[in-house]
Amino acid sequence: QVQLVESGGGSVQAGGSLRLSCTASRYTYSRDFMSWFRQAPGKEREGVGTIYTGNGGTQYADFVQGRFTISKDSTKNILYLQMNSLKPEDTAMYYCAAGLSEGPWNSARSYRHWGQGTQVTVSS
Repeated sequence: QVQLVESGGGSVQAGGSLRLSCTASRYTYSRDFMSWFRQAPGKEREGVGTIYTGNGGTQYADFVQGRFTISKDSTKNILYLQMNSLKPEDTAMYYCAAGLSEGPWNSARSYRHWGQGTQVTVSS
């Protein structure tokens, strides 16, 4: 069973940066979409961005607006989310997901595996 463990969340002021990590164990997919989602209180979980492990291609939600970057260290099976120019509206629990079964990358229903999440709080 794939296990995903996120880390790196915290509290920052608006304009600051954070780098989230997601360590995958027992991860054997050779071609997969590994993604970051977030969920704010009272809101649905939404896709932040994804990386296709086959070729390293990435896609992002419109609200990212060039502020976030997803990368993956394939030798260590670690997924990263570098977040710059953070805004208070970025405050949420951030989750990594893997094992896209079917559907679009930004649908939470599409993934077999989830981490427990890491909290990001951005103050104004």
